[in-house]
Amino acid sequence: MGSPKKVSPSRRSPKKNSRTLHDLFVQESPHFTIPSSSPTSGNEDLLSTISYCTFVFTFTDPSESPAQRDSKRLQLTRLVSILKSSKKPVHGKVLVALAAMISANLFRPLPPPSSPSAITDLPEEEYPVSIFSPLWSHLQIVYEILLKLVNSTDQKILRECVDHSFLRNLLALFQSEDPRERETLKNVYHKIYSKFISDRSFMRKSMTEVLLNYVFETEKHPGIADLLEIWGTIINGFTVPLKEEHKLFLMRVLIPLHKTKGMQVYHKQLAYCVSQFVQKEPMLGGVVVRGILRYWPVTNCQKEILLIGELEDLVENLDPDQYRKLALPFCTQITKCINSWNSQVAERALYMWNNEQFVKMALIGTVEVFNVIVEGMEKNLKWHWSKSVRQLTESVKVMLEEMDPDLYSKGLVDMEAKESMAHLEDIKRKKKWERIEWEAAKNQFLNPQRYIRVSY
Repeated sequence: MGSPKKVSPSRRSPKKNSRTLHDLFVQESPHFTIPSSSPTSGNEDLLSTISYCTFVFTFTDPSESPAQRDSKRLQLTRLVSILKSSKKPVHGKVLVALAAMISANLFRPLPPPSSPSAITDLPEEEYPVSIFSPLWSHLQIVYEILLKLVNSTDQKILRECVDHSFLRNLLALFQSEDPRERETLKNVYHKIYSKFISDRSFMRKSMTEVLLNYVFETEKHPGIADLLEIWGTIINGFTVPLKEEHKLFLMRVLIPLHKTKGMQVYHKQLAYCVSQFVQKEPMLGGVVVRGILRYWPVTNCQKEILLIGELEDLVENLDPDQYRKLALPFCTQITKCINSWNSQVAERALYMWNNEQFVKMALIGTVEVFNVIVEGMEKNLKWHWSKSVRQLTESVKVMLEEMDPDLYSKGLVDMEAKESMAHLEDIKRKKKWERIEWEAAKNQFLNPQRYIRVSY
């Protein structure tokens, strides 16, 4: 018995190849009803399409047909084109159905983090690895529908569907590891914020809760940078003088965000938010600088480099009246960084001396401030292992000597006196210990230790 001959697709009869995607879909999943492409009763056809799009595919279930998923994507695209081409406002029934469809597709359980340490521990990498969701081919169009509704529907009408529960669920989606979803979500959420004036306070409070939970509880959230980007535009719109609520947000949320392990992922957005506050009210600069110094990292060199850059930007907007108060803690920390054994940190700190405002603050400070600076310079020249760091230190020393030679000379004298005093104290301490050891040895020789017998 011979093997059956294979028939090429081009030689098949037209009847066997006449099944369309519509027929295939109905046969595979008869409980779905695909709306006709030619509407018969306006809203009824639209509602049928929306009802069909409410079914959610997992993209992981092997029983799901690719044809079904493609069909849903086509129907979602059709919905977008209908909404864009319609010049009339969306009917109430249709709006409710669309909101239900959007909720069914977007508000889903998010998968657990693919790498629990990806967000919190970043020893070398600046950003965690992105995970792209297979659902995005549907989600992208659903977000487009939502954005279209927000832009074109009257706020009072839309408010009935987009309530506080909807907004809270929308905010939870920032935990998605797909950067495409977070980027789109950021635009949608900000658009809602700008349109729903009465809900702005609730939205700010909800975002604040997410940030506080991240800082003090989990330190795991892939969407912190996106949330801070939204906050940047919000802060930019604050009026002066700033409300007490907004100042508390700076002190209780933004400043503590500097202490987390994954700060480098969102530092750019965080620094922008903080600088907006200081630009609006320069007197807040002192609070910010002291806050950053309080959370200064001990072993994370990459964070140190970022924070030095942030301090340099902040010094441009500081109120000059605060220079004298901030000079000592500010210059002390920069000097510690200059003495860092990490050459990148040391070089970045030395480049601070190219900033005119920082130099002005250092020189306006007391003699105590200048003594700290001189001691740090001389220590680098004597002990630092990096040749480039020593060369930069020498250049800064020459600049300081030219600016105020008397003050630098006095700093050297004070440093030598301090070293001499420390040396004398060391000698005294050694002699004291030698005397204590001699007395202990003498006492042991004269009074040998007596052992007490203990009977059991």
